Amino acid sequence: MASATTIQRLRAFASCDIGDALVKLKYPYGGFLDGITMWSPDRRAGQAKMFGPAITVKMVEISDRTSPSLSRHFADFNEQGKVMYVQQPKGLYSACWGGLMSTRANYLGASGVVIDGRTRDVNEHRDLGFPVFARDTSILGSNTFTRASEINVPLQFKEGLWVNPGDYLVGDADGVVVVPPSLMESIVEICEERAEIDRKTVEALQRGEEMGPTLKRLRKL
Repeated sequence: MASATTIQRLRAFASCDIGDALVKLKYPYGGFLDGITMWSPDRRAGQAKMFGPAITVKMVEISDRTSPSLSRHFADFNEQGKVMYVQQPKGLYSACWGGLMSTRANYLGASGVVIDGRTRDVNEHRDLGFPVFARDTSILGSNTFTRASEINVPLQFKEGLWVNPGDYLVGDADGVVVVPPSLMESIVEICEERAEIDRKTVEALQRGEEMGPTLKRLRKL
């Protein structure tokens, strides 16, 4: 379990920094949730950042009568400082997250939502300033298409990359990365070392030094 100090140190870094560290640590796909991008509070722009441990939600098609059912609406499972990760069945053209859900999540103090699927009501999320990351949008809601089945179960993003309850999700204008707590200390150490190297690299380039020799001299990671 990562310490509070380590978690706070991780907050300083962007998704790109963390992804590079995970690649070095040989974590599947560098933890990159490929295809999921920011829709709110801006569209892949600005300084907004989403950060927090994951609450996972497994959605199933409405026709699925065999999978478990929840006792209450899945949006009510949001928690202060956490990020809800919602996985929609592949290939659906409906949304599984909308403005009412962001309103509830925002009230509960959630840090944002990551949807492996579609969202809608984009302007409602933006009016709230609530961070929403998704694959795409839809004009159609979840009614008659999907329902939430399970909360806080491991969910496979693709092949060897999973999102587990309690994994940290970091999202910004570049995308979303999943961070396993067991690797957080190593990630922070790599990111902090790399940040110092990047600072020196930028200073050299601003002095007019050539890219190739500068990278060869300074980049060790």
